Order: sequence, then C-alpha cells, then structure tokens
Amino acid sequence: MSNEPSATGTSPRTPRPGAQKSSGAVTKKGERAAKEKPATALPPVGEEEPKNPEEYQCSGILETDFAELCARSGYTDFPKVVTRPRPHQNFVPSASMSEKPTQDDQRLSASCSQNSLESKYVFFRPTIQVEMEPEDSKAVKEIYIRGWKVEDRILGILSKCLPSLSQLQAINLWKVGLTDKTLTTFIALLPLCSSTLRKVSLEGNPLPEQSYYKLMGLDSTIAHLSLRNNNIDDHGAQLLGQALSTLHNSNRTLVSLNLGFNHIGDEGAGYIADGLRLNRSLLWLSLAHNRIQDKGALKLAEVLRPFELTHREVVERRRLLLEKGSQERSRSPSSSRHGDSKTEREKSQTMGISSVALADKPEKMQTVKTPKGLGKKKEKSGEVVKKEEKSGSGQSPTQGTPKKEDATKAGKGKVTIPEQKMSKGKGPKTGSKEKRSILLESELVVEATEMVNPLLEPVEHRDGKVFMPGNKVLLHLNLLRNRITEVGLEGFLTAVQYQVQVSKPKSSSKGPLGLLWLSLAKNCFDPQCPTYTMIQELMLPRDPVKAKVREEEATAT
Repeated sequence: MSNEPSATGTSPRTPRPGAQKSSGAVTKKGERAAKEKPATALPPVGEEEPKNPEEYQCSGILETDFAELCARSGYTDFPKVVTRPRPHQNFVPSASMSEKPTQDDQRLSASCSQNSLESKYVFFRPTIQVEMEPEDSKAVKEIYIRGWKVEDRILGILSKCLPSLSQLQAINLWKVGLTDKTLTTFIALLPLCSSTLRKVSLEGNPLPEQSYYKLMGLDSTIAHLSLRNNNIDDHGAQLLGQALSTLHNSNRTLVSLNLGFNHIGDEGAGYIADGLRLNRSLLWLSLAHNRIQDKGALKLAEVLRPFELTHREVVERRRLLLEKGSQERSRSPSSSRHGDSKTEREKSQTMGISSVALADKPEKMQTVKTPKGLGKKKEKSGEVVKKEEKSGSGQSPTQGTPKKEDATKAGKGKVTIPEQKMSKGKGPKTGSKEKRSILLESELVVEATEMVNPLLEPVEHRDGKVFMPGNKVLLHLNLLRNRITEVGLEGFLTAVQYQVQVSKPKSSSKGPLGLLWLSLAKNCFDPQCPTYTMIQELMLPRDPVKAKVREEEATAT
C-alpha cells in the first residue's frame, strides 16, 4: 500500500525535466532580451555632448540660464533663482490688526504647521533673489545673495549668466564669505556685465587684506558702493582714501560711498579726508558708527573749507599749468600768431629792420591763412582778418607783443578760455570751418583738464602759502554715532559758515552747491550745546528735503 502512493506520487513528477528545459529556454530568452534592452534604453549620444557649459548660449533669463549652466557643470544641489519677496503694496496697517484671528486664519495656520519638514526649512536654503523691471517681468534689475558662501564655481557660472542681463543695475552680496581671491574674481566679472550696472554692495564680508579699494580703480564704472560692516580699520581706510584720489589720479565715477559700521579711527578719517582733497566726483559719504574722535573730525572739516596745499601739490600744480599753457599755445591759432610775431619782432630789433617791414609780414601770414574762397582778393581778405583779430582777441599783433603779462596769463589758463569763446562767436562771420573746429577742440581739451585736475582751480596766496578752495562737491556727510566732542564741532562750524557764504543751493549758477546735509548726532557732546545749535540753524535752510516739506506745509496752509 505504501508503494502505490509512491508510484502514483512519482508519476506526476516525470515531466519536470521537460518543464526545466522549457524554463531554461524562457530564461535564455529573458537573458537575451535583457541584453538587448540596455542597447535600446541607453540615452542617445547627443545628450552628453551639449553638457559642456561653454557651448551654451544664454537667453537673458537668469532662472533658465543659471539652472542649465549648473546642470551642465555637474552641480546638482545648486541655489534656486527666486523673486525677491516684497511687502504687499496695498498693505495698510489698521486697527483691525489688533483684533482676534478668525476661524479661517486659525485653520490656515494649523495647515501651515502641518507641512512637511522640508517645506518648513525651505526658507533657509541658499537662493539667488532677483528684482525684476516693472515693465518687463523677465528683465532682472537687481540681484541679492545673502547668508550663504559664494565659491569660485558659483562666480564662474555667474560670469556666463550676467553679461546677457541687459537691464542689470545692482548686485548685493551680504555675508557671502568672500575672500581676497574670490573678490578678485568678482571684480574681474564686473566689466563683463551690462553698462547699466552702477551699484555694488558688499556688506558683512571682512577680508584679511582689506582689498576693497580694488572696486574703486580708475577703470571702474561703479557709481554707488556700500562697504558696511566689513571691519575696515585705519589701514583699509588708507587704501580707500588713495583710491579716491592721489596727486596724479582721481576716481571720476564714484558718487556715493557707505563706510558705516566699521572700525575707522582718527588716522583712517585723516586718510579719507586726504582722498577728498582732490576728488570732485563723490557726492555722498557715510562714516556713521565708527571710532572717529576730534582729530579725525578736524581733518574732515578742514577739507570743506580753504586748505593749504602741500609742497608736492604746489609743484604738481605748477607742472600742470605749464603743460596746459603749452597745449593751448600749440592748439590755438591766435596764440601761435602772437608767438610768431613776437619772435620775429625780437629778431627785427636786433637786425635793425624797419617797422614797415614788420607790418607787411603779419599781413602775408594772415593772407595765407584766409579761406580759399577769398583768395582772389588778397588785399581785402587781409583787411578782413585784421578787423576780426582786433574784435576777437582785443589786440593786434603789434600791440600784443610788448606785454608779457598776457603770455603768462595764457599759460595759467585764465585768459585763454574767454578768448576762445569770443572767437568762437565771431567765427561764423569769416566762414572758416577749419578755424572754428580748432577752437572747439582746444576748448574741450581745456574743460577736460580742468575737470580732471582740481589743482588748476583758482587759488589764494596768503603769507607765502597757497590755499585752495575747499571741497564744494560733497553734498552729504554722515558722522552719526562716533566719538566727536565740542572740539570737533568747532571745526565743522567754521566749515559750514564758509560753505554757506560761498555756495547757495537756490542760486541759478551751474557751480557746486556745497554741503547740504550734515549729521553729527549721537556723539560725545550735549545736543543743546551752542555750537551744535548754530550748525543746525545754518544747515536747516540748506536741507532740500526739509525745505520741500516746509514748502508743502506752506502751500497747504
């Protein structure tokens, strides 16, 4: 009985070898299909080739370009480009804010608290915040990077994205862990950006070498620079002062400089004041929340009123005057004629030539320089040029030669500018286009040299010393929360009195307006002291903001 079940039990197991063969055949087919599948499932070769970031052409949309370049560079966990959060424009605080929250608000807060952990901490993830143009929602106007370290890899990607942003105006980097090396890379990136980029803010990025002055180079186009909270000390202030101006060079583009919340003392304030001596572009300066005492305050106040030139500055001023005089004599035809007639007159006096021969020679020189249209009538053209010379320059060649004062004045650049303007006005009568073009070119060169070199400004000689007018270009000076006492206030009172006498804000002249806003609050003196009260009384009518408020109140009443 036991054998029958075993026989019957073994009979159904007989076809197993065939079943194993069929399963083996199935496995072989599966292996063959598995071998064929990777060939079809592999990504095409074309996807690997464009991963080179150099081959990517930026479209001008920062979000798309930055993500694509990061992916091509093998950068997986890269920061996202997001729109900078702004308070709602229609938000108006009212008494309803103090009311109890409604049930809908409670439900909303409960649903927010039940979000995932990732959504809770997404606020702290690194992002690149952008502010768009109101007219064009895709045009980036400002870039904000805050609270995460910017490495060379990110700067390399930005150097390819930013040049395509045609409306970029400002870059703000706050606590991004910059080093002197990455700052150099960032500065090399700026010339690649659009010409509209004018504002750079580096705050909370202390550097060991304090190489912030590189942002103010001669080839820099930055107009607004903020360097707050960078632990800048007196050495860093010295480098910044030299970047503002030296004896031979001066920054011409920087309009505002914010050095608040640093460690600048009296020595550093003196270096900044030295930079303001020959700088004529900076309008706004903030040294708030520093360590400036009376010595540094007096140095700053000295620049705002007439100050004595040093020996090196006097020598450089003489050199510039000589160079300017030689350029004007070589460019202006009137001065060259005076010079030629003067040398020929000296030769004629030594050789005994009569005065009649001298009068004939200038006529020949003038007839040579007449226009081609008047060449047929030589005698008449000579008379016309003589009349023009008398009316234009005010002197004939024979009258102008004995006087040496005119030549010295022309060398100093004081007489040549009005002469050029008068001759420019008389030019259309002669019809000579060449003469007018030469005068216009020389006039532009003179104006450029006067703007570039403040040492050519009119000076005052007193007791054998040369005094130059104070800096009347600076409009805003902030010295809030320093360590200035009443001794430093006396220097600023003298400077403000001079500024009030020299420049008036409401005058129609095109000259500099002078200091319009001075902040000395929260220092080491009594706010009720008479010196501070006098400074406030003198500056109050000059403040354009307060003047506008007073005008609005007057019109309303």
